[in-house]
Amino acid sequence: HTEERPFHCSECGKSFKRKSQLVAHWHIHTEERPYECAECGKSFKHKHNLIPHRRIHTGERPYECPQCGKSF
Repeated sequence: HTEERPFHCSECGKSFKRKSQLVAHWHIHTEERPYECAECGKSFKHKHNLIPHRRIHTGERPYECPQCGKSF
């Protein structure tokens, strides 16, 4: 439960608790977009942006309004 952040970005100095967080952060300093949509080829710097993009192709609507029941 320490606040130690031993992993430092050599580009901007931001620090992280885990190496995986630093690796994910590093993409903001590069043009690298390692997460590519298999359907259309659009690519993203972060996986969390690819996941909702895929729904464009699948039509998936995973959320439902609790008031009207409509999916989105």
